[in-house]
Amino acid sequence: MATNLPIRRVVLYKHGVGYFERRGGVTGSDTLHLDFKARDMNDVLKSLTVLDLSGGSVSAVSYDSTKPLEQLLSEATIRIPEDGSLTALLGQIKGARVRARVGGGQVEGAIIGLESLAVAAGETSVVRPFLTLLVGPSLRTFDVLDIAELEFLDEAVRKDLEFYLATVLSSYKKDSKRMSILTSGEGEREVFVSYVLEAPVWKTSYRILLDEGESPLLQGWALVDNTGDEDWVDVSLALVAGLPVSFVHDLYNPRYMRRPVVEVRTEAAAAPVIPEESFGGSADMMESEVDAMPMMSAPAMAPGRSKKMMRKEASFVGGPGGGGGPRLREVMEQSNQVTTLTKDVGDLFEYGVDRPVTVHRNQSALVPILHKPFEGRRVLLYNRTTREKNPMACIELKNTTGLTLEGGPVTVTEDERYVGEAMLDTMKPLDTRFVPYAVELGCVVSVEDNTEDGPVFRAVVSRGSLVVEYFHVRRTKYLVRNKGKRAQVLYVEHPRTGWELEKDMPAPAETTDGFWRFKRELAPGSQDELVVSERTRGHRQYSVSSAGPDDVAFFLSQRYVDAKMADALREVIAIRERVAALTRDEQQLTAERAQLFKDQERIRANIESLKSGVSQRELAERFVAKLNEQEDRLEAITRDLERLAKERQVAQEELNRRVQSLSSEAAF
Repeated sequence: MATNLPIRRVVLYKHGVGYFERRGGVTGSDTLHLDFKARDMNDVLKSLTVLDLSGGSVSAVSYDSTKPLEQLLSEATIRIPEDGSLTALLGQIKGARVRARVGGGQVEGAIIGLESLAVAAGETSVVRPFLTLLVGPSLRTFDVLDIAELEFLDEAVRKDLEFYLATVLSSYKKDSKRMSILTSGEGEREVFVSYVLEAPVWKTSYRILLDEGESPLLQGWALVDNTGDEDWVDVSLALVAGLPVSFVHDLYNPRYMRRPVVEVRTEAAAAPVIPEESFGGSADMMESEVDAMPMMSAPAMAPGRSKKMMRKEASFVGGPGGGGGPRLREVMEQSNQVTTLTKDVGDLFEYGVDRPVTVHRNQSALVPILHKPFEGRRVLLYNRTTREKNPMACIELKNTTGLTLEGGPVTVTEDERYVGEAMLDTMKPLDTRFVPYAVELGCVVSVEDNTEDGPVFRAVVSRGSLVVEYFHVRRTKYLVRNKGKRAQVLYVEHPRTGWELEKDMPAPAETTDGFWRFKRELAPGSQDELVVSERTRGHRQYSVSSAGPDDVAFFLSQRYVDAKMADALREVIAIRERVAALTRDEQQLTAERAQLFKDQERIRANIESLKSGVSQRELAERFVAKLNEQEDRLEAITRDLERLAKERQVAQEELNRRVQSLSSEAAF
């Protein structure tokens, strides 16, 4: 990164990006250079903002291509090998005009070539390179080793050489891409540059200090990571909680539009055609991409911390220790004087650190963001699904700090002793939460469950059914024994499963989405009992059309129906029995008819088998008489079945009408 444009402000977000501001001075039409990792180029191109704050302008911003080094070098007109770089270069630029300083004079000419000549050196000869130049109309040869300075007069050659050297230089930083900001103006000016990059999510951790007779103390630290290639030196740091929209969009790689290929047609010559004059135009296709700047707030700078103050702050970074009476709390209160500049930005919340922060590259830092007393106390919280036999020791924390507390781990100390850890959810100002940090073994809980059906409170006869309603009653008994020597405040979390509390139950101290919380005061060495009674509606359904006399008697005895309704039910039973009798008669006649049909088939078969003869004739006449008798009976059965079907239909319709017309309601 360029040292003349240092990082001045860093804003880290919870969704994995960071906003960076740079400020620096330029003179005239300077060019500023910034180096980024290749994977960050899309974010930079999406969010880069460049401003000349002193009246100048930014003419352009250029950046390295996506092509690999080998491909870029292959496109260069100049190649310089590792060995013999000067002679190799001069051999590639024949015809280029140069100005050479040889001895005390200068010579201008065009390069003809380079050749190696033997030069006597004592008794031996040495091969040395010689440069041949076309100077005016003559050729002149110079020993390359005697040339003190060589200036390229052709701008194209000079630019090719600069491009080659810049490309090779960029290869020394692996996965690095350079961005050049071209400014235009006069005199000394200030330039502002900002952009958004992928950055590690900042994290929070807290320490809670509990002392008997003192207000609880909350200390908060932000954990930030500088994974870049540049130190953050005395930067203004802000930390933003929330979830703004952010995405990755490929702007770095070139895009090409696929175009149709029109083949050349060979046709016979045609007469010229004069086209009509056009009265419209075609619209150009454009791609527009709108990217939102991250929300910013002006930093408030404060004087830097002294080394003494830094040493005092560092005394608590390692966690609490033991001993020293109230000294730990006093040292914490004196050493961590933190002023957090906070701001609500829409749905976001910003922590602004009130002093410059330094984090070296590839290092992380703990930054204090909170050091305040809060309103809270030590309580017990029992949840059967969390731990069946013991409650959890908790801090009932009310966020009276005035800040939004971002979620993170909490380390709890009590009377200068480590007592446990917890996780804190995000808390808005004045929110109250239970923060469980340890199991309270000095308190034991046992639970008993009992479920029964309560008395019927409502009976309804409607649409052929009798529905009786009652309450399922569930009683849960919590037996609590406080074996400790300290008075305790216990909250029992009883699950809400869609049942309602019975009317004689005291109201819970708190209600959450999933639990009722009942508050209990526990004296030292005492035992307490809490019974939670719940109820939910239940019902039983009886079919009126299938009820019998015993059922009616039961309904009447239970007061589900009154005497009038009982008489109506008995009439329904009588009609139903009439329908049943008619149905039985139909079934009997139908069975008899089926038997007659079967007998007739047998008789006809016998008649067919009889042959001529006196005895056979008499038997055949007997069978015929039997058939005639059965035919008469079949005709009578058919008439009876038609009559019974009509009577049964009338009775069934009457039964249905009676059943559907029954209606009553009784409340108890």
